[in-house]
Amino acid sequence: MHGRFQRARLAPEGFAVVSVQSVGDDFQIMLRSQRSSGDCPDCGRPSRRVQSRYVRRPSDLPLAGRRVVLTILARRFWCDTVICGRRIFCEQFDAGVLARYGRRTQRLETIVHHLGLALGGRPGAEFASRLMMPVSKDTLLRVVRRRAANRHDELHVIGIDDFAFRRGQTYGTIVCDLERRKPVTLLPDRALETTRAWLAKRPSISIVARDRGGGYGEAIARGLPAAEQVADRWHLMENSSRAFLDAVSKSMRQIRQAVGSNVVDPKLLTYAEKLQYEGYVRRQETNEAIQQLAKSGTSIRQIVRQTGHSRKLVRDVLRGQRLDVFRTRPSSLDSWLPWLNEQWVAGARNALALWREMRAEGFVGQSGVVSQWAQRRRLAEKANQSGLMRTPSARVLARLMTSAQEGLAKSEAVLVAVIENNVPELVAARKAIGDFQSMIRSKSAAKLDGWVKSAKGSLVASFVNGVEKDLVAVRNAIVSPWSNGQTEGQITRLKLIKRQMYGRAKLDLLQARMVGA
Repeated sequence: MHGRFQRARLAPEGFAVVSVQSVGDDFQIMLRSQRSSGDCPDCGRPSRRVQSRYVRRPSDLPLAGRRVVLTILARRFWCDTVICGRRIFCEQFDAGVLARYGRRTQRLETIVHHLGLALGGRPGAEFASRLMMPVSKDTLLRVVRRRAANRHDELHVIGIDDFAFRRGQTYGTIVCDLERRKPVTLLPDRALETTRAWLAKRPSISIVARDRGGGYGEAIARGLPAAEQVADRWHLMENSSRAFLDAVSKSMRQIRQAVGSNVVDPKLLTYAEKLQYEGYVRRQETNEAIQQLAKSGTSIRQIVRQTGHSRKLVRDVLRGQRLDVFRTRPSSLDSWLPWLNEQWVAGARNALALWREMRAEGFVGQSGVVSQWAQRRRLAEKANQSGLMRTPSARVLARLMTSAQEGLAKSEAVLVAVIENNVPELVAARKAIGDFQSMIRSKSAAKLDGWVKSAKGSLVASFVNGVEKDLVAVRNAIVSPWSNGQTEGQITRLKLIKRQMYGRAKLDLLQARMVGA
């Protein structure tokens, strides 16, 4: 048999219930302290002599879906110690129950703090109102800031990376404890001196995982010369794949000549392809103007000022990355092309009828895709050609050349074989990137020095030079169990918190929600 509910359970620890009343939608609970005396805050001596009484009304947790109104009968005491300068003092309660000048009990304050950490200001205030704990958005943020706790654990392995306050304009730095998998601090910028000063105060750090940017590497070398630097493995894999894609982009002219599509006949183009071709012609004019300026010795910055084009566009032109005629993308029709060619040769020329047959066999594309293919075949036949040769984009070619041969269609395998026979420099670049990625996957850096020497003359020489400049950190990335992936994950979480606050949070509030949680 369950015991009866006692009124004392309604009161926080150290209080006694005087009365409980139900008024409207509220519970009014009057409390008093169970102590018979109070301690002077100056001299610490207890006093029993009451000077007067007053009332405190802190907010508390709701009860049975109704708001609780606490009324605490607090006392003022006389301090009878002769040498004490204070004559009257107010009764203080346990800080874990009701803080000095507190407007909320600590059990309510804890929930308000966690709401602020999880939801932020406005969403937290709306959710608190539903929980019968009304609190303003500004109060929520004040509580988060006030209860922010800085971590003072001794650090040994950390990850460091930058994040954007405003992308492309202002950046900060996040530092994570990789052993405990928690963020440590946020720095207001990504300046070398700021990072160096923070690292220099923590000599216990022995391993620092970072991205491949040179700024953090130099800051670590100055602040912690004995620390071991580890480059981020994911960025190494991504940068190597990007280097091969750039190599394919630079080789597009040779690839078109190899597959016989270096000359485009506008008469054989569909309407959509004509629009792309006209854009290609306009891009060629821009490319030639930029290349002429570069040949005359004009710097990239000056070319940007003279032409009005973005720095990225100018760099892409000089690197040979704007040579694609058509913006080719994988099509739902690719796997059906052999069947379509057979039907066309057999005399089936009705695109809609072909689409209906394909639809019955499981084709998920729209009829317009088949109609465009049929129109292209008719245009090619009128010009007495077997078909319009279209070179896939550099991205598609890079994917085909790095995919397993058994996973390619027959036409794709033939295309790759033609490129391999006619552009051997691209095959060498693919081998260099494949060897590098194999070292990362196998966690063996024994062949790294030899790889750097052999790959320097390939199309991925710029990537190889970057690896050589950061050789120690790259070698550590291959063999070390530590990496900067945890830091990247914390940056993703930081982005979520920034978006919850509409990107308007200051550094102290971001740190309170990141580190305080």
